[in-house]
Amino acid sequence: MSEEPTQPERGRGEMPFLDHLEELRWRLIKSLIAVVVGIGGGYALVTHIDVIAFLKHPIEKYLPAGQKLLFTSLMDPFLIQLKLAIAIGCVAALPVILYQVWAFLRPALYQREAKIVIPMAFSGIVLFVIGSALGFYVVMPLAIPVLLSFSTASLQPLLTATEYFSLTLSIVLVFGAVFEVPLVMFLLIYMRLVSSSFLKKHHRTFIMVNAVASALLTPGDLVVMTLIAMIPIQLFYELAIVMAIVMEKRRAKAERLAEQQSAQEDSDSVPAAGPA
Repeated sequence: MSEEPTQPERGRGEMPFLDHLEELRWRLIKSLIAVVVGIGGGYALVTHIDVIAFLKHPIEKYLPAGQKLLFTSLMDPFLIQLKLAIAIGCVAALPVILYQVWAFLRPALYQREAKIVIPMAFSGIVLFVIGSALGFYVVMPLAIPVLLSFSTASLQPLLTATEYFSLTLSIVLVFGAVFEVPLVMFLLIYMRLVSSSFLKKHHRTFIMVNAVASALLTPGDLVVMTLIAMIPIQLFYELAIVMAIVMEKRRAKAERLAEQQSAQEDSDSVPAAGPA
């Protein structure tokens, strides 16, 4: 029987360092082209389809009857459309970027590692979409009344398009990124870079890191927005601990079965003692 190779199975021979740099350069160029094309397509989409009207739904009922979102600069409408186009273009180019990363790293991966890359890339896109949808359909409708509740009789909100769409894009993209945390945790556990004991040991440290990261990622300086981002990240961390425990138990069981099978094969290969 042929043994499992101890070195990564390579799709090509060893390449000189400069050849690696040349390939990396072309992968980056292709990724950049995908982003540019995606932004162009996103801008065409924004200008031909009223994406702004769709994104305005969470704030619409808080506007006075017949009033629209205001803009205070002549450049604001263009900049808003450009920001939306950039966001749409980057998301649309994500599959191409992931493929370029995969194509560059594939020759250096073990076979078992290469098998999980495509499912993980697909899962990453799905999780990003789920997180973004949660940010838009759940977090935004909850955050808007909370933020408006801080106004008083002496303060009247001036709801401008620039501020609203900046907030919307920030929340949507942040929650899309937050939902990538389980995938990152799974990868670290699968590669045995972290363990359940490590996660438990650094539980309190992660809470502090989570608080700082959430405060930096969320727009504004309100504690409520930080908490909204902190809660799912912390839940994903707790889920990662459970996931690590389950994977470690399965791994230990598989190793025990492999040892028993190896011991059985060794005992079967020993010839029985014949008569003297």
